[in-house]
Amino acid sequence: MRKLLLFLLIALTAFSMCGVGQAAQRLIGAGATFPYPLYDKWFSIYHRETGVKINYQAIGSGGGIRQLLNRIVDFGGTDAFMSDKELAKAPAKILHIPTCLGAVVITYNLPGNPTLKLTPKLIADIFLGKIKKWDDKRIEQLNPRVSLPAINIVVVHRSEGSGTTFIFSDFLTKVSKKWGQRVGRGKVLNWPTGLGAKGNPGVAGLIRQIPGSIGYVELIYAKKNGMPVALIRNKAGHFIAPSLKSVSLAANVRLPADTRVSITNTSAPYGYPISSFTWIIFYQEQHYQGRSKDRAIALAKLLWWMIHNGQKYNESLLYGRLPKPAVKCAEKIIRSITYDGQRIVNW
Repeated sequence: MRKLLLFLLIALTAFSMCGVGQAAQRLIGAGATFPYPLYDKWFSIYHRETGVKINYQAIGSGGGIRQLLNRIVDFGGTDAFMSDKELAKAPAKILHIPTCLGAVVITYNLPGNPTLKLTPKLIADIFLGKIKKWDDKRIEQLNPRVSLPAINIVVVHRSEGSGTTFIFSDFLTKVSKKWGQRVGRGKVLNWPTGLGAKGNPGVAGLIRQIPGSIGYVELIYAKKNGMPVALIRNKAGHFIAPSLKSVSLAANVRLPADTRVSITNTSAPYGYPISSFTWIIFYQEQHYQGRSKDRAIALAKLLWWMIHNGQKYNESLLYGRLPKPAVKCAEKIIRSITYDGQRIVNW
C-alpha cells in the first residue's frame, strides 16, 4: 500500500511538472493586423526553432489592447501606442516594445492601376467626402499624364478599432486642420463618408471589388494583391513612394525610453510620411492570475528573439528593421520584466 501511494505521488508530481512545461510551450497574443504577415512568419519559425507555439489572432489593435487589459492574452499587438490615460486605467504597469517599421499606403481601384501623386490636403478632403469625383481638377492638376475617369470616389475604411486607422488619422490630424476639427485621431473614428471593412485584408479585398474605391492599408497587403499605391508629398515637398528605405528614413528620430513615439509627417527630406513603428504590449509584473514563472520566461525569450533574430525576416515582407537605438530601448524594457518583483532576464 505504501509503495502504491509513493507511485501515485511520483506520477502526480510528474504530471504536474509536465503541465507546467506544456503551459510554457504555448503563448497567446492578439491585436494588430498591420504586422500580421510578419508575425505569422516569425511565430512559425520560432515554433520550429524552439517548440514554443504562439497563437496570435489578428483582431485589430483595439481588440489586442482590450484582451491584454482583461488579461486574456500573454501579449497584445498594437500600431497605436497606449496613451497615458489608457495606461492609467490598466490593472498593472504595461510596457511597450517596438517590433518593426511599416507604411500605411493609399491604394485605389482605377482603370490601368496608375501611380498617382497625392498631397496631404487632397487625401484629407477625399476622406472627408469633400472631393467626390476622380476627375476633380485638383487631382488632375497633380497627375496630368493620367486619364482619370469621371466616376464617383468610394472611400473604404476600417470598421473596427484599428492601429492602422490610428496611424492614418494621426497623419491627417497633423496635416489638415479641417480633419483635426471634424474627425481627429483615434483607433475608432466617426467617419464622414465611406464603407467599412474588417482588418487590412478586408479593406484591400473591398477595394479590389469596387471600381473607383480608395482606402488605406499596410504596404504588404497592397503589394500582395497587385494594387497600386500613391506617392505622397511629405513635409519637405517631395512626392515619396512607400519603401523600406523611405520608411527607415522616417524613423530617424530620437526615441523616448518607453518607445512610444509617432513618426507620421516626418521632417526627414526623403522619409515616407505615413510610417510607423508597431508595438508588442505586455505586463511588467508577470505573476498574475496563476501564471507560472516558466510562462513568464517563455514570453521574455520570445520578445528577445523578435527584436534580434527575427529582424532578418522583416525586409522580405516589406517591413523595416528596428534601428539600433530602438533595439537598445527594447532590450532595457525586456530586462525590466519581473516575476514576484524579481527580474527574470539575465542575458
